[in-house]
Amino acid sequence: MTVSLIITTYNWPQALELVLKSVMEQSIVPNEIVIADDGSGPGTAELIQRIAKECIVPVYHAWQEDEGFRAASVRNKAIRQANSDYLVLIDGDMILHPKFMEDHLKQAKSNTFIQGSRVLLTEHRTQEVLLHKVYRFSFFSQGLQNRKNAIHSNILSKIFSQRRSTLKGIKTCNFSLYKEDAYKVNGFNEAFIGWGREDSEFAARLMNAGIERKDVRFNAIAYHLYHRENTRVSLPLNDQILEDTIVLKEKWCAKGLV
Repeated sequence: MTVSLIITTYNWPQALELVLKSVMEQSIVPNEIVIADDGSGPGTAELIQRIAKECIVPVYHAWQEDEGFRAASVRNKAIRQANSDYLVLIDGDMILHPKFMEDHLKQAKSNTFIQGSRVLLTEHRTQEVLLHKVYRFSFFSQGLQNRKNAIHSNILSKIFSQRRSTLKGIKTCNFSLYKEDAYKVNGFNEAFIGWGREDSEFAARLMNAGIERKDVRFNAIAYHLYHRENTRVSLPLNDQILEDTIVLKEKWCAKGLV
């Protein structure tokens, strides 16, 4: 089985560089990396070009014009460009545990999407990480807000990972599924403009289509760099789109992959 790692980013090349360095230290590296770039400036493109020369796998740059927060659109663009059977989605501020890719792949199953968890770094620790270019962390690292999420244990993962049927905690900053399952629901809904709910609505359509959710704990660990929250101005409209999908049990979106 081949796997594509899709990394969503916007104008934060300092963080993206650390994420890519953590990718290159994976126990199982992806077959390719696709950067889903929501309109970043030339600094991000220059970084990607430099990393591509050093990386042992192909690195592709899926870029779109900066017309506001359009994560759904750029993720679809990256999915279309991906050549692999399986997709792992993260954000460009998620530094990966060395077994992150391996953990996602061992959980991979048809008609199932995987929701991983994250370890939150404090604002002060994030500043230090960016300054000193740190991309290796453990349970004992300083500046972790929810330290228990940094425990990597196959035994605990078997005990506490479980299937769920709710949308609570859905975040595509640590998420994976078969590409064919993404196409079953036409990918992300590009009607979402502005921050919020595009990942939950995607998951809702997946579950409406019979694709099950599995939450993985104590495996597939990623460390989330601190950043200020995005504006919530688009949230009322996005909440309504999500509500319609839930009430109408939608499986397909009109503006999606195809």
